[in-house]
Amino acid sequence: MACSKLFSGDLPEITNEIIQHFRGDFSTLYSCILINRLWCRLTIPLLWENPFSNPNQNFHFIEIYLHYLNDDDKTKFNNHEIKINDFYSSDTLFNYPSFIKCLSTYEIVNSILIWFNSKFNSSIYKKFKSDLTTLQLIYNSLFKIFIDNEANLFTFEIRIINCRTLDCFNCTFELILQNPNFICNIKNLKVRINGEIINITKIGLFLSLLSSNCDSISTIHFKFIEINGIGKFSSLIYNSQRNLKKITLQSRGFPLYHSLLSLKNSNCSNTLKTLIFHHINFKNIIVLKEVFDHLNVLESIHIIDCYFINSEFIQQIININKPFKLRSLFINQMYEIEIKPFQLLIQKSNDYLENFGFRSTIRDEFKFQLLEQIKKFCSKIKFLELYGLCENQCIFLLFDIIKNIGQNLNYISIGSNTTNHSSLILQELGQILPFKLKYLNLSIMINTNVLEVFLKNFHNIFIQKLLICNNYIMEYNQFMIPFNQWMFLPDGYSHIINEQDILPFLEKYIVEKKRIEYLAYKDSRDILFLKDEVKKFESYNIKVREYDDLFIHYDNYIGETY
Repeated sequence: MACSKLFSGDLPEITNEIIQHFRGDFSTLYSCILINRLWCRLTIPLLWENPFSNPNQNFHFIEIYLHYLNDDDKTKFNNHEIKINDFYSSDTLFNYPSFIKCLSTYEIVNSILIWFNSKFNSSIYKKFKSDLTTLQLIYNSLFKIFIDNEANLFTFEIRIINCRTLDCFNCTFELILQNPNFICNIKNLKVRINGEIINITKIGLFLSLLSSNCDSISTIHFKFIEINGIGKFSSLIYNSQRNLKKITLQSRGFPLYHSLLSLKNSNCSNTLKTLIFHHINFKNIIVLKEVFDHLNVLESIHIIDCYFINSEFIQQIININKPFKLRSLFINQMYEIEIKPFQLLIQKSNDYLENFGFRSTIRDEFKFQLLEQIKKFCSKIKFLELYGLCENQCIFLLFDIIKNIGQNLNYISIGSNTTNHSSLILQELGQILPFKLKYLNLSIMINTNVLEVFLKNFHNIFIQKLLICNNYIMEYNQFMIPFNQWMFLPDGYSHIINEQDILPFLEKYIVEKKRIEYLAYKDSRDILFLKDEVKKFESYNIKVREYDDLFIHYDNYIGETY
């Protein structure tokens, strides 16, 4: 396809296709601007479609946006000790506000606060924080700029974490109400509200307005509890959409019953393909069978850290007349657990299950029984995350599962907080890993001798992202003992090592042989603090990153993959 366009002389189109692959990679996009005029013209819209989400942004773009206000609107800032004309006096080369595609109410508020703090002196900023009128003026002005410049929103997130973010949304609601075309083409809708927020009346009214003016939503993420009748407004959204493909429902207090009934009777029975339950409480939910039987094209169901997976729940699932295509099951509970329903759920899911995990809070006996079911029924796991492996039987089952799955397995996270079991994992793991992995995260207690065994067995394996968290030091660091004072350690700590010990092993067996693309290592501190080591590793074209930056949260992975 690309070659045919190239030979036909359609260079702008193929260049645009190339640049589209860099969406979200801000550093690469900034480089593209410098190539030539064509690349610059094609790149600028991508840089400006979601500037509020760029963590490395200096927020100068807010000043550029405010430059688009008319003179009357600019004068409103005079009473707030802000001179808009002093920010940006030259004409702009592009109509930047028209490029906006993604807006998050929280990110806008947060960006304004950071910008204001860096732009003005402490006395003005202190006054600004105590008086919300300035914040609301800037916030409302930005929305007015986007509306006046006919921006076409693709993603809109209402994220309310406190009264400040709620007040800002409320002050903009009237503006949106007067300009419904601003929201008429939304594809992705997210509504996430802190459970402590009480008065969300205008958010409900917004959902009602949206259901009357927009039928193009394909993805929904709702996270809130039932308050101010918001459940009935969310149901209006389901019923009004003609191409709804993915829904995520999150929060233990979410109004699940009404949402499920709405799905049963909505237009999405022939469009909905993905349904994600995250931290959902299934207690007293008795309509699962009839709902799932009406969802005719559902291909992907995900249960993430949910509650009351009991005999009543599983019986409804067993009675469904269609295959129950459970793609993800993650468990993170200390109570309310019955083992039998989970065993039956895994058996019912069979090879549909692609992502599985549990946390260290699960009882060891429970972990063993779950892993037995995974080994027996699930051979197509792609993402495996197992923490708290402190029994030999569980570890041997893990080895069997990895061997059975083979190259289907792309993402592995393993955690253990005991010395012997961490060593057992390292001794065997290097021999059974798939030849290619996208991600391996080891959060264990590292013994130098066993670590070398693991790395020697690594010679035929390539891993795109390798993460190691040394729990020896992470645990012992709680005592705040400096490296040079680690003497007379308690039993079990005789093999404690720091980065000066482990990094030469990584360099010798992993970095020099280029067995990885990205590396993250953490013990008492992150590897990025060791500038010389980072520079040496990067000379081998290994990208060194902070551990938390490379760490994959399973809920994010599922949200992005399905």
